[in-house]
Amino acid sequence: MKRVIDGEAAASLMEPLTALVVKAGEAILGINRAAMQIEGKPDGSPVTEADLAADRIIGEGLARLAPDVPTISEERAQLAASSFRDCYFLIDPLDGTKEFVAGRDDFTVNVAIVTDGVPLLGIVAAPALGLIWRGVAGRGAERLRIGSTAIGAAEPIHTRTMPKPGEPWIVTVSRSHPDPKSEAFIAGLPSAVRRAQGSAVKFGRIAEGTADVYPRLGPTSEWDIAAGCAVITAAGGKVTDSQGNNIRFGEGREGCIVPEFIAWGDPRAVRCY
Repeated sequence: MKRVIDGEAAASLMEPLTALVVKAGEAILGINRAAMQIEGKPDGSPVTEADLAADRIIGEGLARLAPDVPTISEERAQLAASSFRDCYFLIDPLDGTKEFVAGRDDFTVNVAIVTDGVPLLGIVAAPALGLIWRGVAGRGAERLRIGSTAIGAAEPIHTRTMPKPGEPWIVTVSRSHPDPKSEAFIAGLPSAVRRAQGSAVKFGRIAEGTADVYPRLGPTSEWDIAAGCAVITAAGGKVTDSQGNNIRFGEGREGCIVPEFIAWGDPRAVRCY
């Protein structure tokens, strides 16, 4: 029988999952970027020994913590079933590999629990920035600071209300994946201020209330956004498509592709474009 993880069960897994994500982040930081091996995937994106090391740590850890719950990882996606209707882990062991290869710090380790097509728990860790954003939908979100020897105390976070007329919108945008539709969306916002960043850090900034919206009106993968979606939802925000509909996960889309999404800090700001 497959295990079903509800909010209470997800909350009970938060601490061991956080420890696992921290361990994966430490492995990534231990890789010498100047000398590491870099290979190309069929889609042209890079994969490094850091991606594989983090994936191995998380995969082995999840097998111990919840052996009866299936896992989809970016690095093992070809081994996954085409769809999941119940509950599963969805992970990106190193989100923002291009940023990592370029020597930047805005890359993340993402772990999510998806139940009935909806991200329930999310952990987004930015090891080089010393930050973790995490949350369980309906139970609130937190930010933690990662030190060299310990994890700091959890600080509750919440998305902020939408800007008032005349105030600028702070928009987090992808540094590596710009697209015309997203730019057109941003152009329609009053006095938009762009903040280009890599990886799921963008979700964390909205969840903590330092940005208002993150549009990605081009294709991305489910493992790139599931953890961030859960954190934003837990923090009081909402993630939709361009028509205001909720994003569904694990429904068998080819390549686990999400055609588009908009992450909103204030759900009242959801508009149709």
